[in-house]
Amino acid sequence: MSTRAQRIEQALRAAFLPTVLEVEDESRRHARHADKFDLPAGETHYAVTMVAESLRPLSRLERSRAVHEALAAEFKSGLHALSLKLSAPETP
Repeated sequence: MSTRAQRIEQALRAAFLPTVLEVEDESRRHARHADKFDLPAGETHYAVTMVAESLRPLSRLERSRAVHEALAAEFKSGLHALSLKLSAPETP
């Protein structure tokens, strides 16, 4: 069985072909927050850093929307929040 982090990474790699992809589970930092809002335990909050050429033509908002769309199944199954750092590769 894969973890949510592995599924997030797999979905983002398939959708964006990133050159850099970091997925960090930050759920432990939000344990009290999760209890307050009756969220499922664990694997609910993630930070994603991604660099992909496919993001270049997109605005910041469009990038965020595209990531949320790629992870729609995860949001339906308990993912609550993403912190996103999204960019295209720097050009020389």
